[in-house]
Amino acid sequence: MWEQVQETVDYIVSKTNFSPEYGVILGSGLGGFTNDLEVEYILPYSEIPNFPVSTVEGHQGALVFGNINGKKVVAMQGRFHFYEGYDMKQVTFPVRVMKHLGVEKLIVSNASGGVNPNYKVGSIVIIKDHINMMPEHPLRGKNDLKFGPRFVNMSEPYSRKMMAKAKEIASDLDITVHDGVYLGLQGPTFETLSEYRMVKLLGADCVGMSTVPEVIVARHMELETFGISVITDMGNEESIDSITHEEVLEAAKEAEPHVRRLIKELITQY
Repeated sequence: MWEQVQETVDYIVSKTNFSPEYGVILGSGLGGFTNDLEVEYILPYSEIPNFPVSTVEGHQGALVFGNINGKKVVAMQGRFHFYEGYDMKQVTFPVRVMKHLGVEKLIVSNASGGVNPNYKVGSIVIIKDHINMMPEHPLRGKNDLKFGPRFVNMSEPYSRKMMAKAKEIASDLDITVHDGVYLGLQGPTFETLSEYRMVKLLGADCVGMSTVPEVIVARHMELETFGISVITDMGNEESIDSITHEEVLEAAKEAEPHVRRLIKELITQY
């Protein structure tokens, strides 16, 4: 993988000559964040060596390079999921590339199903921790010390300093935010009512099909990481019967302006 990462980084540098400080991974329905960038370069995934191609509606499939108030950012318009058939090393490959492009801080966003009764559809959740229930681990196999250590300390997967700053910004912008624990499952099916109850019993507040592998790999390489989730359905009898991917995208779209403002200010101020 080391050689593949270097090949990909060399290609991107040859096309952009751009060294980002922040990496942003945009989840379902949240791709509009790139409109907040002073865009300098756009590279479709299909043109980047060793990159997979996103197959999910709402994930556009490009690396976007630009500036926000003087901060250099690379944003992934569309991520890769284990349920698409990629292995975990492919899913997390872009995080490796971001690190070696110069990224020091990673922001991940997603859409998730809520089980915390204080949430509602459209709630914005700052992820304070996660529970990994994925059937494959992105660090399984021979460890390359050039990327990071064999055993990774996961006591602080999401930066407490970034969380505190984000809450301060949300208060200043009058944006209501919650914090919570995110549980990662394989997908692509939405959870059954019993599975939602399991998620709650395990101590999580929301559940989704992404983010956890990317954050594990980010911490493997000592990237400071911040996660944010939009609740697009609630795991209860009232809402679960009708949930579709189209409804997930619609709910994310309604919350997107607030998430975009929050991320933009976090990048600017942190």
